[in-house]
Amino acid sequence: METKEYLLQALGKARITMNNDEGGPFGAVIVDPSSGEVYVASNTVLGSHDPTAHAEVNAIREACRQKGTHDLSGCILLTTCYPCPMCLSAIIWANIKEVYYGCTAQDAEAIGFRDDFIYRYIQDGCKDSTILEMKESERETCLTLFEEYSQKEKELY
Repeated sequence: METKEYLLQALGKARITMNNDEGGPFGAVIVDPSSGEVYVASNTVLGSHDPTAHAEVNAIREACRQKGTHDLSGCILLTTCYPCPMCLSAIIWANIKEVYYGCTAQDAEAIGFRDDFIYRYIQDGCKDSTILEMKESERETCLTLFEEYSQKEKELY
């Protein structure tokens, strides 16, 4: 697999949406080596007014939709920047085990993006209430839903 070729596809897609004021300088490609399928996406946060519309998440959504699955085991993700915490989580949930990235979280931070800021918040135990205040509420009530799900022996993901 030629990583540069795929990263250039991600870069090209990101440049288009960036110049159309639809999102930032982020593009991603998912490759399924077993089928040769390629899914290209970019960041569309500004155009869609959706803070979760990052390139990696958009690529995962498209690949899953087209493949008819939530499991992208065996696929490879290539992205123009190290994934933010949300995207990193989505990649892990999708069972993607291999990621190639161009720029670093520090590169993103240098132009004003908050990826590294969020990583520091997580590393510090998510305890800074000036950033986000987390409060547990009605745990016992909500546990009933978990118990119901557990009894159904549904697929875990």
